[in-house]
Amino acid sequence: MRWGVILCLAALPNALWASEPVALPPDAFPTPDSALVTLGRDLFYDPILSGNQNIACATCHHPTLGTSDGLSLGLGEGGSGLGTAREVLDGQMPRARIPRNAPALWNVGAKEYVVMFHDGRVMLDPDAPLGIRMPEGRELPAPVSSALAAQVILPLLSPEEMAGIAGENPVADRVAKEEIKGENGAWALIAERVAAIPSYQERFERIVKRAPEITDIGEALAAFIQFEFRAANSPWDQYLAGESAALEPAAQRGALLFFGEAECGSCHSGAFFTDHGFHAIGIPQIGPGKAKAAGLPSYADIGRQAITGDSEDRYRFHTPSLRMVGLTAPYGHSGAYPTLESVVRHHLAPLESLMTYDRAQALLPAVGLGDDWGAMNDQEELLNIAEAIELPSRDLSDAAVADIVAFLNALTDKKAAKGRLGIPENVPSGLAVDR
Repeated sequence: MRWGVILCLAALPNALWASEPVALPPDAFPTPDSALVTLGRDLFYDPILSGNQNIACATCHHPTLGTSDGLSLGLGEGGSGLGTAREVLDGQMPRARIPRNAPALWNVGAKEYVVMFHDGRVMLDPDAPLGIRMPEGRELPAPVSSALAAQVILPLLSPEEMAGIAGENPVADRVAKEEIKGENGAWALIAERVAAIPSYQERFERIVKRAPEITDIGEALAAFIQFEFRAANSPWDQYLAGESAALEPAAQRGALLFFGEAECGSCHSGAFFTDHGFHAIGIPQIGPGKAKAAGLPSYADIGRQAITGDSEDRYRFHTPSLRMVGLTAPYGHSGAYPTLESVVRHHLAPLESLMTYDRAQALLPAVGLGDDWGAMNDQEELLNIAEAIELPSRDLSDAAVADIVAFLNALTDKKAAKGRLGIPENVPSGLAVDR
């Protein structure tokens, strides 16, 4: 397939590229277990996994919103509704904005995805316990088959995302005391709650031959995500397979720019358009931040450095895949940019874009959660973000930007976007499904 790709692009006029396009290999995804997939679907849409039983995984990763939530920074526990219509629940208040943009789930179940979260705090590591590095205090209680299966059980513990706060429910009480693992830990309480529902218990009995544990729940969620959100047949894939008419002229020009003069493919490389690495590109920092070091203001987010402790990783974030990117706005670790054009232009002039950022671009429901602009108002923090930028500026015409955007939109698998199993009408708990 490699030479087929090269010949295909070489047929385009002036085909000079800085990085090589790669077609998806036929074995890019694991073989799904149908029983585990359908079980995972119900769990994905079921609020039973949340502390207050009012929010599901799907709430912030909804297929109608490109498997994200359509917001710069989401509102988890304490909110009601989807996307920009999400608002405060009667008599409650969101704990805080989620400090980072909800990442899309397209293709994260592929075999090559071994790094999870914007900062990579979950990743395959042969030297880590059970082969997967996890945040301190949240190490896996049992082996799982993938980084994804490990990642999906962590939002269940977040007070802002799904757990709630101490005093509201037993899960939140355990989390507040850092009682995560063990027979009486938060994960065990969640698993017991699931097992108490006959439909779930019977299905887990058939699949794992016992009552579910939290890692079994993780495996089911991962199996569903891998199956439902697999996107591998975009116009670009069809073009690489020899269907020359699949890619419109503007997208063809955009492909040449992407892999050539614009050098987008140097980081957005490989079949999934990501090097799975970490880079500092000066995305504007908004919201409550995610500071983890002494002396940092609360609104700071130093990205990968908070995980590695390495100053070289300051303000670096994981390179996102660009497959389905036309559906997954807003963009950046803080969701600062609402359109493909705006985030492409940031990549072309990151320093200028950071320093002249139009705050009206942020999609932030007004819920009175404090100042969202601490970092952008802090001149020292703003200059620190700017100093870390490792992305060179490039001068491209408006027409060239439009062509790159056309190419990015050609990475959308329209059939996959319609879903495979779809949203269930109801779930075994009987709780309301976000539709």
